[in-house]
This record gives sequence, structure tokens and C-alpha cells, in this order.
Amino acid sequence: MNNKKYWIAFSSIEEISSVFVKKLYDKFGDIEKAFNSSLLELLQIDGVTQKKAEQFLKIRDGINFEKIQEQVKDFDLITFEDENYPKMLKEIYNPPMFLYVKGDLNSCNLDKTIAVVGSRRASRDGKNALTKILGEFKGTDICIVSGLAEGIDAVAHKTALDNGIKTIAVIGSGFNFVYPTVNKDLYKKIEEGGGAILTEYFPTFEPIKFRFPQRNRIVSGLSYGTLVAEAALKSGALITASLTLEQGRELMCMPGLISNPNTQGIYKLLKNGATLVTSSDDILNTLNWEVKKEDEKALSANSLDEEKILYTISIESKCFDEIQSETGLETDVLLNTLSLLELEGKIRQVYSDRYEKV
Repeated sequence: MNNKKYWIAFSSIEEISSVFVKKLYDKFGDIEKAFNSSLLELLQIDGVTQKKAEQFLKIRDGINFEKIQEQVKDFDLITFEDENYPKMLKEIYNPPMFLYVKGDLNSCNLDKTIAVVGSRRASRDGKNALTKILGEFKGTDICIVSGLAEGIDAVAHKTALDNGIKTIAVIGSGFNFVYPTVNKDLYKKIEEGGGAILTEYFPTFEPIKFRFPQRNRIVSGLSYGTLVAEAALKSGALITASLTLEQGRELMCMPGLISNPNTQGIYKLLKNGATLVTSSDDILNTLNWEVKKEDEKALSANSLDEEKILYTISIESKCFDEIQSETGLETDVLLNTLSLLELEGKIRQVYSDRYEKV
């Protein structure tokens, strides 16, 4: 806990980057020593110029520890040296050295994370297709990671929430800002139980344009693979796609209408080897994941009952009483299972009171 104040102090300095902090941390192996380093020690670190070192020392000496700790008291802080720092994020180049957290990150399964990125001006078809694909993960412990922007990001978060899937939103500002304001309801729902909101930025840091590409490395870095839903040839989504490949993660793309300008980037990525995704199974196969959905768990409990029924009517059609006599199933169980088999198209009713296998 004593070290936390130095991590907070580093995070409050807007003029330095995570690369700078990591250089110091790697050099000293202790965040307090790194923070209290001298000019001579700083100049011995590769890549640290005299101008940058002097700038840091000047700002450092003016920090009010009590004030900055008061500004972050309502947020959780995960630092690079903490045991609960996300392991996938630790593997990337230029990992964030600190993450401020709202919500419940512990409720998110960080072993099954999928990033979803795409156009802020997404088409209706693109939004609908993404909703369908992600909705197929309902009942699983998969976690959807995105950037809480308008368009595809918002659809990804909303679909996760609507289907009981945990989601992580990585924002490009400090927690004093909700950006874009149109997504404030999404922001609140994620914070209040839908997952977690993360940022590497101190609460007072504004949502300035250059911070969003920086944010993207965290979105892809947290994830085992990235799904690009819609992307123009010049877009933030393509930046994230490049980061995904640099990080050694799987890149997947959802196709769309070739007449849509937002699919030009998609087809470029597909031509260069990205995986085509039209269903949740494509994602699972690409990541080599096996997940059992809650409804599938219930179905597996009934699979033996289904097999009994299908075997009973495999040769000829039979009425309800005959099926019950041969399977030994309770009336309500038999009724429910027959209805399920009909819905799945595995059996059908003939002569009004008999069932046959399709």
C-alpha cells in the first residue's frame, strides 16, 4: 500500500508516457526508487533525454500527494506490479503501468476475452450482424472488450449486457469524463454490474484525440483475439487490427456489403489473411475454445431423454402412450422433450396423434 502513492503520482503526470514510467521501473525495480531518482540516474537510462528528465523532475517536485490521492479515492487501482494485473496485457509492448477501474473486473473472465472494434458510423446491417454473432455467446463466460465509442463499440457492449455476457470498456480519458455522452447509460450499466470500465488515465485527463489510438492497444492487449466488424481503409479499427497482429493475437473480420465504404478495410484484412467470421462458432474455432452455454448444459441433461425417444420411433411412428411406455419418461418430461424435438426439426407429428423421426 505504501507504494501505491508513487504509482498514483506517476499516473498524475500528464507530460510523461507509460514507456517513460516503464523504463524507470525496469531500471530501479522499485516504484519509490524510480520516482525519487536523481537527474544523473535518469540520464543513465537509454532513451531518456536530459530535457525529458528535467521536465519530469520539475513536475515531480511540485506534486501534492494528499491532493492526488483524494482525487482517486473512489476508484480501484491496478499497477503493473500487482498480482491481479491482466496477464495478457502484461505481454504486449508498452503495457499501461496503471489501470484505474470502475465496476467489477473480478467478475470478468480474463481467460476468454474477445475484443470488438469497428466504425463509429456503422451500418444497420453491420450492427444487426454483430448483434446476432455476439448474441450467440449468451449463457457463456466469454467477456467482450471494446472502447465504449459510438457505433460498433456501443453495439458490442449493449449486446453483451442484453445477453448476460460480461463486458470491459476501455476509455480514452480519466473518470471525470463520460465520453461520448450519448453512451452514458451504457457506461452506468457496465459500472453497476455488467463488467468493468478501465482507463490508464488519471481522473482529470481529458478525452483528447490522440488518447484514443493509445487506448486501442489496451483493447486488443486484453484480448485473445480481435473481431473487426466494420472498418474503412483509414480508421481506428485498422489501427487496432495492426496492434492485434503485432501483439501476436488472432485477427478476425465480419464481412459486409461490398458497396459499403466501411467494409473496404475489412476486405483488405481478409485478403491479408484475417479469419472470416459469420457466427460465434467461427470465433470459437479460431481461438480453439470450447465453451458450454448454460442452455446447452440444460440440454445435455435432456439429451438422454431425446435419444430414448428418437430410438423408440426410429423404425415407425408411435403415439404418445406407446412412447411413454417404452421410454418410461414422466408425462411432463415427455411432453417437454417432444416439443423441443419438434422445434429442432428432429421429429414431426403425423395422423394428429403420432410422432415420427424426420
